[in-house]
Amino acid sequence: MKNRILPSVAGLLCCGFCLMLSNKLLAQAPELKLQQLSQALNLSAQQKGEMLPILQEEGPKLEAIKNNPNLTGAQKAMQLRAIHKQTDPQVKTILSPQQYQEWQAIRQHEIEQAMKRKTEGSE
Repeated sequence: MKNRILPSVAGLLCCGFCLMLSNKLLAQAPELKLQQLSQALNLSAQQKGEMLPILQEEGPKLEAIKNNPNLTGAQKAMQLRAIHKQTDPQVKTILSPQQYQEWQAIRQHEIEQAMKRKTEGSE
């Protein structure tokens, strides 16, 4: 029983840590985002090298969506998810299953934060 609880608790704590970091990952240069993701996901040097071009390619696209004042929160979420869907197959081949799960949690939190900022800004 203890053998099952410890990994579950560790996974939950790690996801919580990743969610906390995701606020810091919003609106950052790809290199800085990679550094913080590296800490959150415990990326190897090879993984970092493979992730950087992905982050560099999608960064400007994500920023354009996040900073577009003409989009509603729902529209931003839809467009962010579309970009994530494009890069997810590449990321999934780079990360371990646990890292990928944490990556998805971070990305979901980024979308929620973008929506939250949009609603707070319109009030």
